[in-house]
Amino acid sequence: MKITENNNILIATIKSWNIEKAEKLITDYPQFNIQLISDKDELTYEKVSKFKPKYIFFPHWSWTIPKNIYENFECIVFHMTDLPFGRGGSPLQNLIVRGLKETKISAIRVVKDIDAGPIYLKSDLGLEGTATEIFVRGAEVIFGEMIPILLNEPLGAKPQQGEAVLFNRRTPDQSDISGLGNISEVYDYIRMLDGEGYPKAFVETEGLKIEFSEACKADGYVLARAKIRIKNGK
Repeated sequence: MKITENNNILIATIKSWNIEKAEKLITDYPQFNIQLISDKDELTYEKVSKFKPKYIFFPHWSWTIPKNIYENFECIVFHMTDLPFGRGGSPLQNLIVRGLKETKISAIRVVKDIDAGPIYLKSDLGLEGTATEIFVRGAEVIFGEMIPILLNEPLGAKPQQGEAVLFNRRTPDQSDISGLGNISEVYDYIRMLDGEGYPKAFVETEGLKIEFSEACKADGYVLARAKIRIKNGK
């Protein structure tokens, strides 16, 4: 049986921009008892059941949510695709490599299957700029629009409609830009990986690894900041 108590809210997130927005939400909504979790070891069934939250929001979380938590509490994750399109990992990067310029953030109920839960609501999000800039805008949408709606309006989640398109989580090796064929692709790779916790776009020589960030695209070339490392610490 689901355990709830009206005004207790948990927010579990790890990125700096989301933590900043969560702290502001706590100040702006004193009528709710909002607590923040930014350490995966703090998300335990014992601690959650003691708090008895009405909702647990997951604006950005990199770990599996325990079954005994999502089955007993209303867990809502915010996924950066127009579900059921784009279930799976690395949504931002997968969207950009497909050439998409905009997306939606889907607020969904956590279930056993990844990103397959029913949908509460969706909001628009543009994909211009660096990964950090996109995530910051996403945080503004999640904390400025979506969470306030969920706090103030009882919304029923509706099953996803349409054929699911699955995204695979990208690996660090896929950040290698040496095989790309045009300037637009190079620019997109650099910007989509230019964010906290992401492996930077790179090229390698026999002895060096060169990582790129802060890209801007001009007429026929990309200007970017380069960080040059000696491979294998040699």
